[in-house]
Amino acid sequence: MDPVLLGELLSLLMFFSIIGFLMMGFPVAFTLAGTSLIFAFVGYHLGVFNPSNLGSLAPRYMGTMLNDVLVAVPLFIFMGMMLERSGIAEQLLITMGRLFRGLRGGLGMSVIVVGALLAASTGIVGATVVTMGLLSLPAMMRAGYDTKLATGVICASGTLGQIIPPSTVLIFMGDMLAGVNQQVQMSLGNFSPKPVSVGDLFAGAFIPGMILVAVYLVYMMYKAWRDPESCPALVVTEEEKAALMRDVFVTLLPPLLLIIAVLGSILGGVATPTESASVGAVGAIILAAIRRKLTYANLRSVMVSTANTTTMIFIILIGASVFSLVFRMMGGEELVSDFLNSLPGGQIGAIIFVMLLMFVLGFILDTFEIIFLVIPITAPILLMMGIDPIWLGVMVAVNLQTSFLTPPFGFALFYLRGVAPDNVTTRQIYQGAIPFVGLQILVIGLLIVFPDLITWLPNQIYGN
Repeated sequence: MDPVLLGELLSLLMFFSIIGFLMMGFPVAFTLAGTSLIFAFVGYHLGVFNPSNLGSLAPRYMGTMLNDVLVAVPLFIFMGMMLERSGIAEQLLITMGRLFRGLRGGLGMSVIVVGALLAASTGIVGATVVTMGLLSLPAMMRAGYDTKLATGVICASGTLGQIIPPSTVLIFMGDMLAGVNQQVQMSLGNFSPKPVSVGDLFAGAFIPGMILVAVYLVYMMYKAWRDPESCPALVVTEEEKAALMRDVFVTLLPPLLLIIAVLGSILGGVATPTESASVGAVGAIILAAIRRKLTYANLRSVMVSTANTTTMIFIILIGASVFSLVFRMMGGEELVSDFLNSLPGGQIGAIIFVMLLMFVLGFILDTFEIIFLVIPITAPILLMMGIDPIWLGVMVAVNLQTSFLTPPFGFALFYLRGVAPDNVTTRQIYQGAIPFVGLQILVIGLLIVFPDLITWLPNQIYGN
């Protein structure tokens, strides 16, 4: 058999073998690295893989670990964990629920607003969904909300941390796309390309994130108008109104100041993402101290959780680095390039296929696993076809946010199922998520038709 064809077949078999092992429940990082090394061994004996190529793994991975941009990842994780332990999320939910309770659909609107605020200050999907599930779901059920609507709005609002900056997913994609874009532009003869930064992706994701929040709010207003019994208003006394404004001010001001300090410094060009992440981490510590939650037990718990989460992400990155190297060296990249270029529709056909692939993988894989697996393979080809790297990165983030909600394997649905009362069925959670999946697909279509919704703000801030 032709060695080129044999290498491409092996790379394709390796990809599907990894998917199969992951569906069987094997650990992601070791599956990626172990399966890739097995196929590299087979490829070596079949004459389609040179083992000396593996020598580039160590310097490549050390370069990643020493990358200043990625220092922002543990800092943002620390900030989110500290804010969650300090009880700020809980207080926000309680206060915003009181603020909107006099309106039909008001509790649902409060969940959406708090989800956006937590996304801009923590960016941790699982913690947000669990917190809102524990605090808001019982209150919404007591208020007479339709169970499907209540669970759907909690899951959808909790996933906003995937797209609204500061998102750790955008940090990794920004770093990956920066390197890919530089290589692609130099191969095209442009030896001084405009650099792609994490700040570009943060700016590009801001408007789509706000659009999602607005679409969710409009949907809640529509439900309040068309089906008022599904989201009734609560009675608010004059005494409650008098005390409410002071509580809203006291509760909202600290996290808003932190959000402005972190995002404002990035979008305003005052600080890099790493510098703003350190500001956020220190700010979270100060807020915890003000609330008298800065105890040794809380600090230790936050640091251990941050170390565990960060280590998990970077171990997956090791395995993904092995996979992408072996896949490319056996000819898999040429196979993918030929396939995407042969699809009808050109750029649009290729991007739709990649988005559908990521969407399906979102049923069985975590977000980081998908971007480490798919982006190194498909991004160079898509950028060679002329697709804007900032637009691509934000589209991937919105797409993967949708997969968090999609039954039957959406991770946000599992998070809520774990804390929902026994009288809330899994079927109701699935049914509640479906309308919000439709809303997110609508937004994805809007971003495809109007790409300036993503690229306009980065161009205004950082220049064309």
